[in-house]
Amino acid sequence: MRYINAAETIDWLCDVFGFEKHLIVPGDNGRIEHAQLKFSNGMIMCGSPNERPFGKVLRTPAELDGLTTQSVYIVIDNVKEHYDVAVSKGAEIFLPFKKEDYGGEGYTAQDPEGHYWTFGSYDPYQEDAS
Repeated sequence: MRYINAAETIDWLCDVFGFEKHLIVPGDNGRIEHAQLKFSNGMIMCGSPNERPFGKVLRTPAELDGLTTQSVYIVIDNVKEHYDVAVSKGAEIFLPFKKEDYGGEGYTAQDPEGHYWTFGSYDPYQEDAS
C-alpha cells in the first residue's frame, strides 16, 4: 500500500486499528521507503509513493479521485471492541458494525488516505466461522 503521508498514516494505523511497527525504513524529506506493520499473526507492508518498478504500478486513492482497486480484510476475534475503539478515535466508518446472517460480524472503515479496511470475525479457514 502506498501513502502520500506515510509516516502520519502509519502512526494512525497503529493508534486507531492496533497495528504495531515491526520495521520502518525512513527516506529523505520525511518519506517512508518501506514499513512493516504487524497485526496479530499477520503483517502488511506500506510506504511512500515511489518510481521503482513496483512503485510505478501502485496508486493511492487520492491519485484515483478517491477510488480504490482493492481492500483489506482482517480476521479478528473482538470485532465489536475493535469497532468501538476505531469509532472513539475518529475513524471514518464506511459500513458500521453488523452481525451477518451467514455468520460472523464485521465493519469497514477508511484510513485517512482513503484505503478501505474491513475487520471481521468470519474466517474462511474455519469450518464453522459463526
